[in-house]
Amino acid sequence: MGNKFEKRFLILLITIGIATFFNLIRKPPIKDWLIVFLLKSYIASVLDNLTVKKGYIEYPYKLIKNFDISVIFSYLIYPISCVYFNQTTRNSNLKGILAQCLLFSIPSTIAEHWIEKNTKLVKYKKSWTTIHSFFSIASTFLIVRFLMIPIRKSAEKQQLE
Repeated sequence: MGNKFEKRFLILLITIGIATFFNLIRKPPIKDWLIVFLLKSYIASVLDNLTVKKGYIEYPYKLIKNFDISVIFSYLIYPISCVYFNQTTRNSNLKGILAQCLLFSIPSTIAEHWIEKNTKLVKYKKSWTTIHSFFSIASTFLIVRFLMIPIRKSAEKQQLE
């Protein structure tokens, strides 16, 4: 597959991502979903930067050349999936959260694996594998989900005062 495919694929992801983002933030509480989106973006970009700088992952083709990371995945696709994860687990117990984490992380990992094998968008280097991607995706979903607990409690406490 040539660079035309990668460019079209990324533009398609951007289009879907933006449309999905606007659909996501229509559900109350909007403030929570924006916090989740921004937290996941921040965590994903930090981890992505670390893996790129350490030489585990490379992004050979990028729409935005000034970044070493995949801006579209770190700042749009993964944060949107994390918002959906948080929306579906908002009232779940620990077992439900962990089960849904698998339901979100496995398809994301499969998609990333396919992208790594069939495009020039991401290349695993050194000892990085699909298993590493799975654990990084799942762990960031859980980190953001559990960070939202004290954030929500703090917001509720402030509303009561």
